[in-house]
This record gives sequence, C-alpha cells and structure tokens, in this order.
Amino acid sequence: MTGAAIDTRAPVAKLASLPGVSTASGVAAAAEHAHVTGRVLPVAAALRDLLPSAGLRRGSTVAVHGASSLLLALLAEATANGSWAAAVGMPDLGLVAAQELGVEVGRFALVPHPGVEFAPVVAALLDGLDLVAVDPAGRLAPQVARRLSARARHRGAVLLSCGAWPGAEVELHCAAGRWTGLESGYGYLGTRRVTVHAGGRGAAARPVRAELLLPGPAGVVARGAPDTPAVRSAERAGPLPAEEAG
Repeated sequence: MTGAAIDTRAPVAKLASLPGVSTASGVAAAAEHAHVTGRVLPVAAALRDLLPSAGLRRGSTVAVHGASSLLLALLAEATANGSWAAAVGMPDLGLVAAQELGVEVGRFALVPHPGVEFAPVVAALLDGLDLVAVDPAGRLAPQVARRLSARARHRGAVLLSCGAWPGAEVELHCAAGRWTGLESGYGYLGTRRVTVHAGGRGAAARPVRAELLLPGPAGVVARGAPDTPAVRSAERAGPLPAEEAG
C-alpha cells in the first residue's frame, strides 16, 4: 500500500462501513462508554520495568519484535481493567491464545483481513479504542505509518506494532528461550523462559532487560525468577537480539 489519505474526521460509527471491520464495529460503539481516563494504561507487574511509564502511555507507539505472545501480554491488564483493544492484519492471532494470556476477549476485536483499507481501518479504530495492535508487514509507506502514530497521539490511544514501526517511542525485542514441561520426550509444555530487551527514544532511550516466563506457571506472563530483576544499564543489557518467531 503506497499511502491512502486518512480521514481525520472519521467517527467510530464509520467503522461499520469499512471493509473487514464488521467484527469490530459493535465493540467500537460500546467502547465510547468504557474509556479509561488515566494517561497510562496498566500492564502486568512482570512487564512494568520494561516501559518508561511502568505501563502503556496513551498516545504512544510501541513496536514489539519477535513474539506475538508478548504483544498479547501487553494487552492483558488493560483489557481486564476496562480498556478496549483490537488487532488488525493478524489472521493467525486467535482469541483462545489471547484469553490464555489474560486478555479480556469480550473487549478485544479481531480484524484479520483489512485488505487495501488497512490504514483507514487502523485510523478508525484509533478513534474509538484504547489500544490497537497491528501487523504492518510491508503494507504501509513510512509516511503513512507516521500519520497513524500522530493519530494515536491525538486520540490518546496506544498503537502497538508486531514488528518494526517508523518512529516508535518504545522498542521491545523478545528472544525466544526454552520450554519446560517435556520430560524424557513426553509430557505437556508448561512455561517458556524468554529474554526481553527494551529501548527506544526519549524516556525509553536507556536499555532495559528482563527475564520473563511467557507463559508462566499460571498461563500469563511472569518474572523469570524472583531474584532476577530487570537490568537497567547499557553494559548489562547487551546488543538487541535478532527477531525470532514466537
């Protein structure tokens, strides 16, 4: 997509008329009555050290590299506390996986195939919801991506990208680790230990690293070990890892 113009006047009601948004239109209408008034949306305790505001600051853009499970974990606490969210252009993302990671699926809409209307769909959702997760996957020109980030700032929404996003304030890189639960070649997968590196611009410029269990013993994200705090120095954080599927 080379960059369709974004109609900044589009109300939430316009969602129903956009291709691929029929699954989200009802949620968007209800969201007008359920917005969280705080400027920082909550995240699980295990994730707070990775974010400069100890949560998701309204108006910000966050790029998540390497694990869609980390992106879902970021949505969990906010949706459980009344925020509304949507995922756009992520057909492999399922409601079961989201629920297992703590997302309140009654306040979570999926728009798996927005087609050529990707940018207008995201813009309309940013008008009406608190958090919008997207997979740009080469669909957007950089200038269109920046306009969507500006839209998020203006509307007080949080834009989360599954992958690189021009000008993202926060960058989270998840390096997949090993699973536990399989003993002697049989059993059930239980927890997965991962390392998350955080960085970005402004307040997020100082590198941070945390060892997490994603999922943890209860199915949701947890700290890797009680005695493994997030590391807040460039020397100990080390280089950012390459992206890994997860």
